[in-house]
Amino acid sequence: MSARVEAVRTAISRETRKINRPKDSLGNALPVSEFFGSMTFGLDDMKEKLSKSSFDSLMGMVNKGQQISKDVGDEIAAVVKDWATNLGVTHFCHWFQPMTGLTAEKHDAFIQSQPSEFGQPHVIERISGGAFLQSEPDASSFPSGGMRNTFEARGYTAWDPKSPLFVMSHTNGRILCVPSAYIGYYGQALDNKTPLLRSTDALSVAATKFLKIIGDVDVKSVVTTVGAEQEYFLIDRAMYALRPDLLMTGRSLLGRVPTRNQQFEDHYFGSIPSRILAFMQEVEQEMYRLGVPLKTRHNEVAPAQYEIAPIFEDANLASDHNALLMDVLRRIANRHNLVCLLHEKPFAGINGSGKHNNWSIATNAGANLLDPGKTPHQNLRFLAVLATVLKAVHDHSDILRAGIASAGNDHRLGANEAPPAIISVFLGHTLDKICNRLEKGEIIENSPEETVINLGVGSLPTVAKDNTDRNRTSPFAFTGNKFEFRAVGGSASIAVPITLLNAAATQAFAEMSERLEKKLSSGTARDEAVLSLISEVLKETKNIRFEGNNYSAEWVSEAKKRGLSNFRTTPEALDVLGSSERTKFIVDHKILTAEELKSRHNVAVERYIKQIELEVQTMLELVDTYVLSAVEKELSGRASLLDRLNEAKATKAGELAKKRLASFEAGYVSLIETRNELQAQFEKLSVEHNEAKRAHSYADRLMPLMDRCRTAADALEFEVGDEYWMLPKYREMLFLR
Repeated sequence: MSARVEAVRTAISRETRKINRPKDSLGNALPVSEFFGSMTFGLDDMKEKLSKSSFDSLMGMVNKGQQISKDVGDEIAAVVKDWATNLGVTHFCHWFQPMTGLTAEKHDAFIQSQPSEFGQPHVIERISGGAFLQSEPDASSFPSGGMRNTFEARGYTAWDPKSPLFVMSHTNGRILCVPSAYIGYYGQALDNKTPLLRSTDALSVAATKFLKIIGDVDVKSVVTTVGAEQEYFLIDRAMYALRPDLLMTGRSLLGRVPTRNQQFEDHYFGSIPSRILAFMQEVEQEMYRLGVPLKTRHNEVAPAQYEIAPIFEDANLASDHNALLMDVLRRIANRHNLVCLLHEKPFAGINGSGKHNNWSIATNAGANLLDPGKTPHQNLRFLAVLATVLKAVHDHSDILRAGIASAGNDHRLGANEAPPAIISVFLGHTLDKICNRLEKGEIIENSPEETVINLGVGSLPTVAKDNTDRNRTSPFAFTGNKFEFRAVGGSASIAVPITLLNAAATQAFAEMSERLEKKLSSGTARDEAVLSLISEVLKETKNIRFEGNNYSAEWVSEAKKRGLSNFRTTPEALDVLGSSERTKFIVDHKILTAEELKSRHNVAVERYIKQIELEVQTMLELVDTYVLSAVEKELSGRASLLDRLNEAKATKAGELAKKRLASFEAGYVSLIETRNELQAQFEKLSVEHNEAKRAHSYADRLMPLMDRCRTAADALEFEVGDEYWMLPKYREMLFLR
């Protein structure tokens, strides 16, 4: 029996894993609210446990960046240690997000040596404030993009008190995780969290100033909120183990799309298979304990594809929780003998996986600035903020595109389920119509077929409230009281695109404030000045608004006429990060330094190169050791058959067999020739020392060759005898679960 056949038998014989739900003393299942956050320890908990003076000192650090004393640090650490050890925790770690796109952790035991009279080893459970507040992981082995030399190893992780501590449960123990920022010896940001925190602070300053100018004098700060929908695939572990391409690269480099895939549109929102549902329930249960408010689960469009989505949270917390969710999805999948694939396009010919970032801005009082309100002023504010966001996307669309660039996302952007690489904004019919009339200073009459809000001022138009259709093709769509940044890839850290979006909005708010102050200084009434500015900005940014089908060829042509950028590959998009002119505003607002921006450009280019090189080498191995082996067995069998038919003088059958053999032989030759051309080009291009040039060459020359190689191999898969084909096929990976 072949390994592939055995994998199929294993997959179809799997039993649904039973999970133990939290129960009360009577054995009744607890509602989620009773155990939500039971494995977390945040500022609310610290307020209860710490002395008032220590908690006040801690909040001074949180709100004003003030240093805390050693005594206060020790008290915080002691409180945390007591809470954690009562849960059975034996180790702790600083949990951080380096520029690998993944999370990192180094575990230390909750023990310290205790002197004894006769020198006998003795330990106690204890953690010092210094060890809790910061740690020193090796900074030389993580990507730094040139900010650190290999021999310079010192780096620091520092506790982020705005993100609750959490306890991860494993088979044989529990670990306390301390969400942390990660910086170099000289203070450079080596992670994704630090720039995100800086961007939220910068946006708060710029937006608060603007709001005060337009009349919201009580606003003290603003926050960005994010709800990140996560798409993913699940396949059986036995299938995964037999696919070197999935193991090595996260996507299938070869594989013919089965006759049945997603054309019947019956998987989307369909009944969830019991084995998959058990997995989802265990994920939710664990995430609820970790304080992550997961709300939605369902089948996605492609077979074996699913989605999970949380309630909105502060952007920093949402970023941490999404990184945590990706870890938990992978880990829980293993318990169910499944593998979770987060790659943007693990299977060709069907939908890939994105991460829809639902982004909004709110005041410290909780007012959503992208939600039309109940008063004329609130609606004028909504229009002003809307215009500001349009300006942010219009002025810095190239930066937003760079923030979602990756080798994986290149396969997804522009496909049937994902927006194209052209960044545009969808507002919906009603709101777009209002913006068009605002440009002209027209007044909109109330219409019974539209849900509208009257601004209460004769010269101002009405504003649509939650009257927006959904545009699945738009990369940046307004959906009622938020913008849905749909173009983010399924495996990406949301911290990167959100940081750049925050940065663009910060610059837009700063420019809006400056222009509004000039209007007010000339004596123009405030509401009139605000409306005048809105009208101007809507005219200036009109090119970024598009209400049609972003997938269409007509839009590509139209976008070009409008002057919108269309970076179809990652190297093209990443060139923007290497431009000091285009990134100057990020440096000006102290979100990233010029050195940190350069490092991120270097890291992203290097990561792209490594990913393509890995895929090319894996593809060559697959063709040589799997595909050609199977094809040659089939070829030999067909040649032997032709010889026997000729010997038997079976003329008609022989003629047909000869044609089949000739056709199959042509495919065999085509695959070998394409494979050899791919290897030759790879060897030629991989010696280029300039990484930016090498990345462009890979995108322009290697990727088309890989596509040709795949096409040739997939055509042969259709003809090779099933008993010869060793790689699990799409139909088996996608439909046996």
